[in-house]
Amino acid sequence: MTSTDTPRFDQLPLAPAIQQVVDEIGFETPTPIQLESIPPLLAGRDLLGQAQTGTGKTAAFALPLLSRLNVSQKFPQLLVLAPTRELALQVAEAMQTFARHLPGFQVLPLYGGQNMALQLRQLQRGVQAVVGTPGRIQDHLRRGTLKLDRLTAVVVDEADEMLKMGFIDAVEDILKHAPPERQVALFSATMPPEVLRVARRQLKNPVEIKIKTPTSTVDTIDQRYWQVKGLHKLDALTRILEAEEIEAMLVFVRTKLATVELAEKLEARGFASAALNGDMTQQMREKTIEQLKSGALDIVVATDVAARGLDVQRISHVVNYDVPYDTESYVHRIGRTGRAGRLGKAIIFIAPRERRLLAAIEQATRQAIAPMRLPSRQDITDRRITLFKEQISATMAEQELEFFEELVDNFQEEYDVAPRRIAAALAYLHQKERPLQAEEGPEPDTREDIYEPPRREERWSRQEPGFTPPRRPEREHPKAREGRTEWRRYRIEVGRQHGVEPGNIVGAITNEANLNSRDIGAIKIYDSFSLVDLPPDLPPPLVEHLETVWVCSRQLQLRPDGEAPPPRQSRAAKPARPRTGVKRYPRGSAARAGTERRKVSGPRKR
Repeated sequence: MTSTDTPRFDQLPLAPAIQQVVDEIGFETPTPIQLESIPPLLAGRDLLGQAQTGTGKTAAFALPLLSRLNVSQKFPQLLVLAPTRELALQVAEAMQTFARHLPGFQVLPLYGGQNMALQLRQLQRGVQAVVGTPGRIQDHLRRGTLKLDRLTAVVVDEADEMLKMGFIDAVEDILKHAPPERQVALFSATMPPEVLRVARRQLKNPVEIKIKTPTSTVDTIDQRYWQVKGLHKLDALTRILEAEEIEAMLVFVRTKLATVELAEKLEARGFASAALNGDMTQQMREKTIEQLKSGALDIVVATDVAARGLDVQRISHVVNYDVPYDTESYVHRIGRTGRAGRLGKAIIFIAPRERRLLAAIEQATRQAIAPMRLPSRQDITDRRITLFKEQISATMAEQELEFFEELVDNFQEEYDVAPRRIAAALAYLHQKERPLQAEEGPEPDTREDIYEPPRREERWSRQEPGFTPPRRPEREHPKAREGRTEWRRYRIEVGRQHGVEPGNIVGAITNEANLNSRDIGAIKIYDSFSLVDLPPDLPPPLVEHLETVWVCSRQLQLRPDGEAPPPRQSRAAKPARPRTGVKRYPRGSAARAGTERRKVSGPRKR
């Protein structure tokens, strides 16, 4: 099939409100997984899809299934099961974006560690879509706070990861609560036998799709990533523009509105920039590209669609200000630099929960993407001084200066001032509006950008006034944790006879406690119980919560090894314990982001 034969998004029978968002985002041609998934899902067919992360899977199932929702009904109609809280949040945010023109639409992410009372209030208000991890979904089903009897569609995302984390049985248990006539879409990067058995039991005459991810190499492009932290992305981009040698830069964002907003902010900071998006007329687009080629513009902020076919050799840098929805888009984006054998540079801004997309990009390009350090204030100052010296040298070589030399001589004789003092005063006047010394402001972390989950003292101390975390180094490299000896042994009441494996225990604890797998030590499994080493400073509310977590159809009843078990009570006699949990904010949420920092103003260059 030629590219001209490939259907566009506007040729697919999506709901008008969904199609409107697709146009606004700038989607034009569906990716292979989207092209093959959307029609059968719109038709109500079950689907078994094999595709890697970063191929556009979320849009492949979200766009057609949202098109079939009845937003006038305030009960769960669509359920998406995800193996991790990060993926659940990512999918929920994407669905909220895709459905922003559906009046009254509500999507709710459900995952372990989040405030249960908040989830209950949102469920009571009514939602049409739920995105959650299996453990927390099962918890709500046991409580009776989530009803799935009127679901029209279920999506199982990354089923092979579910299997690795010990959730595949939980997935089948959850599907038993959905009506028999529900539509099921199952996606997996690989198809191990256990996943295929679940698919055969739960899917009815499914459409089977297998997408081969093309590998791409971009040897002439130096690829780096900056993990978003400390500074806002705009301030980070400003520092890069200030400190690196840039001939021209192409900055990619996801929406047409973002192109205009970011271009205006860069213009306000003194950089010659303009937007490039699908709302521009062909004449305006050609004018912008011509200005970029001629040097009248140094920065163009564009969407994927608007930059298709853009060929400007002077583009030295491509910045993925927003992570692309799929790896194919990433390869197209960075292909705008490194043209005609020249070395190009590509930078991608990655939020912590987008690290999975970074891994997918590395797999698709078969190249490791190295972390980058943002320039410091001293780096920016040094760069400004270098440019200032170059400007002086160029002026001395190109301009007739006799008149000004006489002026300096006359000033020296009249005021008896040393030439060095006069030159310093003139330099100050020249840079007064564009200071050579970088302004004070938030200094970026110049150490290696290694992704780590928040330390436990950051997670819990704000919520538990009585909890004092142990002192630790200001920043601990992940490798330093491998040899840690400060463990505390806990006992859990699930063992070999219940079918438990180490992966079940690790998956349950990391999902419900917001811990990393590095925070879990040795695991010893016996016939009727197991022992697991955990950090010694777990807050009491977290230990209390882990007591109630279910693994292999049994509660963990976690307690320090050697402590007597609590007196047994019948379920009927045991008073209901309020499970308020510990308040935590999703990574990257507005609640944790804080207020906007003061802008860093750079030199006004044109």
